[in-house]
Amino acid sequence: MLVSLKEICIEAGKKGWAVPQININNLEWTKAVLEKCEELHSPVILGVSEGAAKYMGGFSVVANLAKSLHDSLKINVPVVIHLDHGTYEGSKKALEAGFTSIMFDGSSYPIDQNIAYTKEIVALCHQKNVSVEAEVGAIGGEEDGVTGNGEVADPKECAILAGLGIDILAAGIGNIHGRYPANWKGLNFETLAKIKAITHNIPLVLHGGSGIPEDQIKKAIGLGVAKINVNTECQLAFAQETRKYILEGKDLDGKGFDPRKLLAPGVAGIKKVVEEKVLMFGSNNRY
Repeated sequence: MLVSLKEICIEAGKKGWAVPQININNLEWTKAVLEKCEELHSPVILGVSEGAAKYMGGFSVVANLAKSLHDSLKINVPVVIHLDHGTYEGSKKALEAGFTSIMFDGSSYPIDQNIAYTKEIVALCHQKNVSVEAEVGAIGGEEDGVTGNGEVADPKECAILAGLGIDILAAGIGNIHGRYPANWKGLNFETLAKIKAITHNIPLVLHGGSGIPEDQIKKAIGLGVAKINVNTECQLAFAQETRKYILEGKDLDGKGFDPRKLLAPGVAGIKKVVEEKVLMFGSNNRY
């Protein structure tokens, strides 16, 4: 069933598990994630960045693809179609296209501007029963070969955003998009605990879930994280398995060049990562 993320994340937060957000990039990706989560009886959030949406043909294509696969595959677990790190304009476009959840990322703006835009997006989305994720304290990552350790959000700013009617909050606690460097300092659990205490019942999001050690993942869940995003590990698995298939010359064997055969190992790699994360997050056998 297609849902907003509000209800499942509230339930996850209360019961001590986290809903996986798996970012998708094409038809194979979407199908693999839906099939594996249905098999494991896990709810899932299909995350789509604006870049991925553009690559796939636009927000309407993404929404219709996800909805059509959901129906044709007879998916029974809760499925969220979620814009990841949406801009102000992109958030409104994804809402109109039929996404069931919107993340407006105003973390790059001064806090007053972030508040103003977030309030507007909340009002627009809630008119259509679409959930809203907001962010404060930008998530780190790699750019031009320079890797940052990730910003740590101000708990007071988190409290302000939590009071705007949002459904879930993403707060930087040292987490990073992409690969984690060897000298990464780890998650800032002291800040996470403060954020949870000051935002009360708002479920929290952990971005950059690829590569965070399992013990830190579980500690974060215990401190209120109810949604964890995964992207890089699926991409790496897909690339690794596809490369292996080609290097072994299987694409030259008979009709091994057929895209359905060529991409199959990569799809299997995605499913393996999804299963690992679902079991780690404790979202299996919930529906």
